[in-house]
Amino acid sequence: MLTALLLVPFIGAVLIGFLPIPEGSNLPRKLAFAIAAGLFAYSFWLLTQLDLSSASLQFVEYLPWAKAIGLNYNLGTDGLSLPFVALNGLLTWIAIYSTKENVQRPRLYYALILFVNAGVTGAFIAQNLLLFLLFYEIELIPVYFLIAIWGGSKSQYAATKFLLYTAVSGILILAAFLGMAWLGGSSSFDVASISTEGLSQRTQLILLTLLLVGFGIKIPLVPLHTWQPDSYVESAPPVAILLGGILAKMGVYGLLRFGLGLFPQTWHLVAPGLAIIGSITVIYGALSAIAQKDIKRMVAYSSIGHMGYILVAAAASTELSVLGAVAQAISHGLILALLFELVGIVEEKVGTRELDVLNGLMNPIRGLPLVSALLIAAGMASAGIPGLVGFAAEFIVFQGSFSVFPICTLLCILASGLTAVYFAILLNRTCFGKLDNKLAYYPLVARSQQIPALVLTAIILVLGIQPNWLLRWIEPTTNAISQSRISDAIAQTFSQPEIIATSQPKPPTIKAPTLTR
Repeated sequence: MLTALLLVPFIGAVLIGFLPIPEGSNLPRKLAFAIAAGLFAYSFWLLTQLDLSSASLQFVEYLPWAKAIGLNYNLGTDGLSLPFVALNGLLTWIAIYSTKENVQRPRLYYALILFVNAGVTGAFIAQNLLLFLLFYEIELIPVYFLIAIWGGSKSQYAATKFLLYTAVSGILILAAFLGMAWLGGSSSFDVASISTEGLSQRTQLILLTLLLVGFGIKIPLVPLHTWQPDSYVESAPPVAILLGGILAKMGVYGLLRFGLGLFPQTWHLVAPGLAIIGSITVIYGALSAIAQKDIKRMVAYSSIGHMGYILVAAAASTELSVLGAVAQAISHGLILALLFELVGIVEEKVGTRELDVLNGLMNPIRGLPLVSALLIAAGMASAGIPGLVGFAAEFIVFQGSFSVFPICTLLCILASGLTAVYFAILLNRTCFGKLDNKLAYYPLVARSQQIPALVLTAIILVLGIQPNWLLRWIEPTTNAISQSRISDAIAQTFSQPEIIATSQPKPPTIKAPTLTR
């Protein structure tokens, strides 16, 4: 069942790339669109088949591959990975639909997007560490070309920066995986056979640090974030949707699955530092967004800030905070995709992304009234306004994290207020005010061009009103992960009675009185 999620986009990419399709034909776009729609429908159907009473892996597929190196074709999914797979299918469909019909080199473009879809899905469902890393790296080259060929004026620089950072991320993760298997005495890289319990605490701390830095680059977290604004801004809007909406979530998934999941005993040692880094990331992203004049770069920095919420929640590792971390990742993917979609439309119709130039887009006759209305809704969702999915996710994060890291959580709440500030600046300068008469009338936005934004807005609204439709799939798995961390921490505490005993003050020695005649 899960293999179909890999084979279909891979075969589709090969067909689009190598079949003798006449130049100028719209067939590559239609074929890619049909494949993406089918993948999303299939992944959503798998969600409906998920057994919510079980936190164990489901739809497991296993085939021995290269036993000599411990690599097996081991697939499986649960409430942590399957929602990301569905999000990947949705955003791939959105990206293909949003692409201009006259895109240059369409066969290569759509083939690369389908390759990215297969790589991302494979990473989410791989249950072998080497297989995960293989899929994690597969998407690197297609994304590089998508940025470099179809990006902006500095696309080569941004693509190279993305390539170097992601390559370093992969090397660090590989080193951690090799250490976990070899030092742990495992004969296979299957996740189920990996155990870190026998490793010393220093060894666990080193391996966990490698994972944290590797996945921190992918998320990205401050100070590992410098590749992100350039890559997002120089990418075409459909590629930016994939970059921010789903590729960054591979870092979140790896952090929870392999960091928190495989190092429950050591996680509490790094958790305070992670919470501090997360809160710094949130504040830095918000303040940097306020300082921007380019609305696309503003959205890019806002993305950095919102990923900090996830790190604080993961650091707290309570049942509620881990649930909130995954919900925030899904929510962030939907909202960021909507923002990049709308910014792309504004840039296409107006010809600029500069805040100092944009104004009056809400004008019902000469402006872009529907696009402006949707942009306001997206800003409200990102700022955590009640009734939208951003509020539900952030509220769960704050509620679950406050009991463990109250100061960091309060800083995140403060930064959520700064989110409202920079989106108020963006909306006030772009949507309102008097439209410049020199610009006359902006081109109309076709109804077909509005469909992706309307679909994303509807999902954001529905999941905001009824967040349980999202949380019900995630909760069993996140509860199991957080309970494992808590139980192991307790076991570690009480497994050293001699340390506990020596930490208690010794009672005074009372000598019996000597009786004399």
